[in-house]
Amino acid sequence: MASQSNSAQVWHEVEARREDYFALSDRVWATPELNYAEHRSAAEHRRMLEQEGFRVTENVAGIPTAVMGEAGEEGPVIAILGEYDALPGLSQEAGVAEHRPLEAGGSGHGCGHNMLGSASLLAATAVKNWLAANGLKGRVRYYGCPAEEGGSAKGFMVRDGAFDDVDVAICWHPAHFSGVNQAYSLACMEVDFAFTGRSSHAAAAPHLGRSALDAVELMNVGVNYMREHMPSHARIHYAIQDAGGIAPNVVQGKARVRYLIRAHTMTEVLGLLERVKKIAQGAALMSETQVEERVLSADAELVGNRPLEEVMEANFQRLGPPRFDPADHDFAKQIQATLSPEDISAAYKRAGIPPMKDEALAERLMPLDRPLSEGIGSTDVGSVSWKVPTVQARGATHAVGTPGHSWQIVAQGKAGAAHKGLEHVAKVMAGTAADLFKDPALVEKAKAEHAARTADSPSVFPIPKGVQPPFDMAGGH
Repeated sequence: MASQSNSAQVWHEVEARREDYFALSDRVWATPELNYAEHRSAAEHRRMLEQEGFRVTENVAGIPTAVMGEAGEEGPVIAILGEYDALPGLSQEAGVAEHRPLEAGGSGHGCGHNMLGSASLLAATAVKNWLAANGLKGRVRYYGCPAEEGGSAKGFMVRDGAFDDVDVAICWHPAHFSGVNQAYSLACMEVDFAFTGRSSHAAAAPHLGRSALDAVELMNVGVNYMREHMPSHARIHYAIQDAGGIAPNVVQGKARVRYLIRAHTMTEVLGLLERVKKIAQGAALMSETQVEERVLSADAELVGNRPLEEVMEANFQRLGPPRFDPADHDFAKQIQATLSPEDISAAYKRAGIPPMKDEALAERLMPLDRPLSEGIGSTDVGSVSWKVPTVQARGATHAVGTPGHSWQIVAQGKAGAAHKGLEHVAKVMAGTAADLFKDPALVEKAKAEHAARTADSPSVFPIPKGVQPPFDMAGGH
């Protein structure tokens, strides 16, 4: 394990470069871009990689907004993963505790990915400089990964070999509380069902029409009945993408609905998908329409790695919790005033920690061993975790209780707490990587654990062969 002085060295590298990365985070916040359209955000990260002296690879896995930077020679390869995609409909002015969109219907960083990519690149830069200063062998990589919000870019990158020679992957996510992330997520698959019928005049000749919109409605009803007869942990969501038009006097000849299916494992997801397909076929049969399906994206469930989690936990303990100033706490309290008691209670339940009275910003660490979170989502980091040993951090960057994918997260995205949380978690990730480079036996231990965990439960790779990245989509998991 690395010494205290070793940790202090790499943390000093973070501190030396933090202002530039606060600025990077704020620039990405100001140009929110959706799945696979993150051209300006990816360019900002590419420019920073070039400025820092990384060897840059663009168009990773054939994805125009995926970028990778590498530094160092020989030795183990440790990847630090970043993201920078935004969400639709969450445009919001920064620094105000009321809903005030900058652009009606515009996008916003409602999951904090402007901070996510910046902190990860800051950590990678700190490790690069630390390796050089200490004359150590090893390669650190920063992966700029687009389209986490429903686009599964990391899964396509894994499938196309971008992680084939990586030994360990490290990443993080903005949160209410700081600590090692529990390796617990839902596998998922996103599929479009497009129905084709026959248009006609809805009054003069309705008997000649076959409504694709009716088919979508029938499918939705059928899936709703299915919910009673699936595992309680599974989730199925849908959103109509194309209702076939806005004229009620026309029988809609086309309509399309998007389904997102989640469960504990990809095997369960695929089983549920087959049942959903049968319902779609039944809806087409009842409405005398045709249905075609298109897989858009899919994420595997997370695979944990106890050795890596213990290394990261040691870094959290050495560093201690993040610290915020009175102005940070004051703004967080203003944000909490816009939330319900249920929002705040849910944050504690999800973290698996007891509530604390009047806690606007969390200046404490979640214990490594705590009850499993209540209410979990999906992440394309899961697909990476089946390929290489992976560990994630959670970093406190916003008011306790702030709902995910909300205007309130956007409002806090450039605040002082966001910057302080970004720096704190960058130190944790950099320290974790430094420990691994200093002690290659830890890397081997992590790889042995990964091999043992995946040997008896081989992954069903989530993205079918032949499926290409859905460059035409937008949305979120």
